[in-house]
Amino acid sequence: MSLMDILKQYAEPSAANAATSPAHFDEAAQSAQPQAIGDGVAAAFRSDQTPPFANMVGQLFGQSNGQQQAGVLNQLLGSINPGLLSGLAGGALGRMLGGARDGGGGAPAPTVTPEQASQLTPDQVREIAAHAEQHDPGIVDKVAGFYGQHPQLVKTLGGIALAVVLGKMAR
Repeated sequence: MSLMDILKQYAEPSAANAATSPAHFDEAAQSAQPQAIGDGVAAAFRSDQTPPFANMVGQLFGQSNGQQQAGVLNQLLGSINPGLLSGLAGGALGRMLGGARDGGGGAPAPTVTPEQASQLTPDQVREIAAHAEQHDPGIVDKVAGFYGQHPQLVKTLGGIALAVVLGKMAR
């Protein structure tokens, strides 16, 4: 069966094709461009068939290595006013970043290291992602683009989310 034949099965993602989507996603991801995978991830993040964006980001964060955790956190933090960071994740983010605040000059968000990122829990990252989405709806596409470069992480989202990703790739 060709890749296009596989993708055609997902033109309308459903629970029925969720069982086969992990294997089909592996096959599709081998030949797909990261941008195509990212576009599919963005569709999954926005889908009514999947959990909310913030929940999915928290889940992915929990499956990521330190470098990947730092990468997604830096994407998220870039969408949040630095003056608000100290209050997020139960104050853990402010403590971790040394109380970094916006000095009024529009300073950029601080950069998180892999060591710092590994100190946060998936639930704390879920809170950060929800806050980022409220303030910057474009963050969904930015985070999806990041995960488009890490298809093995995308696979951890589960069958229905992968079916949505494959459906978007089919279009």
